[in-house]
Amino acid sequence: MVEFTIVDIESPYDFDLSSKIFSSGDEQIAKYDKSKYWQILRINDKLMLVVIRSIGTVEKPKLQIELKSNKEILDEDKKRAEEVICSIFNLKFDLKPFYEALKKDRIFSRLAKEMYGLKCVTTPRVFEALIYSIAEQQISLNVALNIEKRLIKNFGDTSKIDNKTFYAFPDPNKLALGTVKQLRALGLTFRKAEYIRDISRLIADGKLDLEEFKNWDNSKDITKELCKIRGIGVWTTEMMIMRGMNKWETMAADDLGLRRCISHYYCNDKKISGDEARETAEKWGKWKGLVSFYLMMAEMFEIQ
Repeated sequence: MVEFTIVDIESPYDFDLSSKIFSSGDEQIAKYDKSKYWQILRINDKLMLVVIRSIGTVEKPKLQIELKSNKEILDEDKKRAEEVICSIFNLKFDLKPFYEALKKDRIFSRLAKEMYGLKCVTTPRVFEALIYSIAEQQISLNVALNIEKRLIKNFGDTSKIDNKTFYAFPDPNKLALGTVKQLRALGLTFRKAEYIRDISRLIADGKLDLEEFKNWDNSKDITKELCKIRGIGVWTTEMMIMRGMNKWETMAADDLGLRRCISHYYCNDKKISGDEARETAEKWGKWKGLVSFYLMMAEMFEIQ
């Protein structure tokens, strides 16, 4: 086991609040419980159990990290693990300009005080965000989460650490070899099974590099390009960008859950359309996606 601390974190940052989204997570995949978060991550082609605890404060954040693996953990692995953790938890992201830009929005400012230091958790790879978004197309989130768990446990690599089995998110090469029948057995529709298999094949064959899109400045250009691929539409791309790219100007206005949150906090619970959600969000400028995340978390935390 290797232990180290991360202190170069932009404040404010509330690790426990930010990790609560994983409170109902699967303990064999990713879970937050009793002030501790853990997940299996692939670091330099080694599967590692990463365990994270906060040992600082919101204004002076500090994280204690434990790495466990069945392979020797080298200094280069430790360095890479820190980079991955910083990326997933957005530790270098400064919330202060965000709060400053929205300070005149009385509704948001009130919610932000209740969630001060909340940062969005990002998937380790854009590929994961895309697969999650495809799985969640036009079905309830609870149903989708169960499908995603089965996907990871059936196709993901496993590692047994401390006599417990953990699962990592599947590599594109693994999903590329999956059959439609195998994927459908997880609860996916025929079309979604095809989409996931075919997109995984594009990546495995080197014909699609999702990570490269992180370097694109305009989210609309990313959406336009990816929508050329069968199975990927505007909603799917917007959800992927929000989850996997840290591009805060994008929001999935056609998402029913997000529209419900915008309606509740800004429109007196009146049913609104995607266009009405976009109109409401115009005043959030380049922070539309992050405000959307805060609204969804406010609903999750039952903040009125």
